[in-house]
Amino acid sequence: MFKKLVAIEPVGLIPSAEKELYNFAKEVIMYDDIPLGSEEIAARIGDADAVLLSYTTTLDDNVIDKCRHLKYIGMCCSLYSPESANVDILYAQKHGIEVKGIRDYGDEGVVEYVISELVRCLHGFDQNPDGTRAQPWDGLPREITGLKAGIVGLGKLGGMIANGLRFFGAEITYFSRSEKPEAAAKGYQFLPLNELLSHNELIICSLNKNTVLLHEEQFRHLGNRKLLFNVGLSPAWDEKPFTQWLEGDNRCFCDSLGALGDEKFLRNPNVRCMQTSSGRTKQAFIRLSEKVLGNIKEFLNEGNGSHK
Repeated sequence: MFKKLVAIEPVGLIPSAEKELYNFAKEVIMYDDIPLGSEEIAARIGDADAVLLSYTTTLDDNVIDKCRHLKYIGMCCSLYSPESANVDILYAQKHGIEVKGIRDYGDEGVVEYVISELVRCLHGFDQNPDGTRAQPWDGLPREITGLKAGIVGLGKLGGMIANGLRFFGAEITYFSRSEKPEAAAKGYQFLPLNELLSHNELIICSLNKNTVLLHEEQFRHLGNRKLLFNVGLSPAWDEKPFTQWLEGDNRCFCDSLGALGDEKFLRNPNVRCMQTSSGRTKQAFIRLSEKVLGNIKEFLNEGNGSHK
């Protein structure tokens, strides 16, 4: 059992999961706002031996160094790699602090977002400010059937989006760090990135945070009259060529501002951004809570913690 567990910001646990935290720590403190700066973060952690945080706060080496009692850091958000994390994982591990994150808790909502926005675009289900119906992408309503769709990053989420699009009849090709036999078994064809961009009308980027693959050369291959979705946590492109690409007859879709990259793009008529995370659903919070509690149980069952 931990001596003191602190959630330094809202972490998305459902009420029953918050109550269960008291089974793992003698003292539990839950903050309901986001700390402003490293000094406040360190002050909130204080002498705690366990901390929980979401994706909106960064635990860097300076903060970790000030919190000498820490033994466990629980990330209540996606952890794909140390390089993309909002916790300095390598520094924490070097000082004997366990860091555990979660994955694949909000993917279903993101798949629904992509299908929803794509259908609205192809059919013209959007509404203009004056109440009239928006024009469909092709002038006439159109199905997903036969749409050439390219997935950039065929991980768990990218694979789920590909499966969803295929269900509706899209033709799927993908680019990833390596070819995937399981994708080939489904009929998905691997293409080099530039060829993928040229070949497809719809491109969906599903990449780890801070991974940028679309540079000036890639936008040249992408060309005009294209639909581009980004479902990652940060832009998948360099800003300058992206800005130029938006001047053409193209459209970009992002659920969150983080994925879009800059508020100035919200005013662009070719950008559709909901400014919210489509993965933050009721079901996602349940899955998040189960995974966060599971990580704590695993850590303590391994014989860790201040007071067993």
